Amino acid sequence: MKIIITGGAGFIGSAVARYIINQTSDQVLIIDSLTYAGNLESLHSIATNQRYQFEQVDICDRLELDRIFAQFQPDAVMHLAAESHVDRSIDGPAAFIQTNIVGTYTLLEAARYYWQSLTETARKAFRFHHISTDEVYGDLGGTTDLFAETTAYAPSSPYSASKAASDHLVQAWFRTYGLPTIITNCSNNYGPYHFPEKLIPLTIINALAGKSLPVYGSGTQIRDWLYVEDHARALYLVVCKGVVGETYNIGGHNERKNIEVVRTICRLLDELVVDKPLNIKHYEQLITFVADRPGHDVRYAIDASKIEQQLGWKPQETFESGIRKTVEWYLANSNWWQRVQDGSYAGERLGLTC
Repeated sequence: MKIIITGGAGFIGSAVARYIINQTSDQVLIIDSLTYAGNLESLHSIATNQRYQFEQVDICDRLELDRIFAQFQPDAVMHLAAESHVDRSIDGPAAFIQTNIVGTYTLLEAARYYWQSLTETARKAFRFHHISTDEVYGDLGGTTDLFAETTAYAPSSPYSASKAASDHLVQAWFRTYGLPTIITNCSNNYGPYHFPEKLIPLTIINALAGKSLPVYGSGTQIRDWLYVEDHARALYLVVCKGVVGETYNIGGHNERKNIEVVRTICRLLDELVVDKPLNIKHYEQLITFVADRPGHDVRYAIDASKIEQQLGWKPQETFESGIRKTVEWYLANSNWWQRVQDGSYAGERLGLTC
């Protein structure tokens, strides 16, 4: 196949791109505007592969999208481009409305225009795969409830509201225009190349520097953690074998309280790091509880039985194996996250394509 991946220089998108190039014979064209979270260094391992292309394009730019569709002639679109950080959405929701809603609309229209130009056989084979989040479902009140594909939407933050809107647009383009769409909603991802402002990489990097480890409220918020490479496998399986018009929830079966996640990282660092910062005997000493953020959901948990039963996908990593791999990766790849922290990675945005 020839696959367009939007947001392919981001955390999950780059994992999908690496998986497709390394594990299949498909061609990949990445579209990414290279905002703060887009990092071409996450794609260096595949950048010289002849089946890989990159275009620095904003998904709100219809003319550029039309050009790319006409030139590349994709068999599928995997739409991962999104503003995704909840705290940023609270501070500045406008970017989330623009990228997640207007951008998805623009991409849908470009895909529909291209799709309508195809032969009947090619139209039937084409797929528009929209990658979303479990946060559109809101907060789980009970301790045993799970998000199913039929769970009503109840977003809590500007981020999740914008993603819910984009999901509804995708569903509408399927029902109204017949565009062959599929939606997936995933739980919290973690793993290599995760942007340092997110909980797990922030905890690792702050601990190594002897800085405080901020935990919202009492840290009892529960998330279902999904190793990013497991997610990449699932997404490729869905774009290849998923049923048009369907939604698939993807989860890791790894519910953990935030404070448990932070303490697990601290224990791993105690084990793996020889030279600790001054006056630090155990990294848990650095944990600091801070005021909770507005509208913070208490619990997310995914029922992933549909994708398991219908497509045969299961996560390969437990939380214990995945978090160890993640900590070890950050310890071994300090150049990557240090360049993100000091901003030097942004130099690659200036006129570079791969």
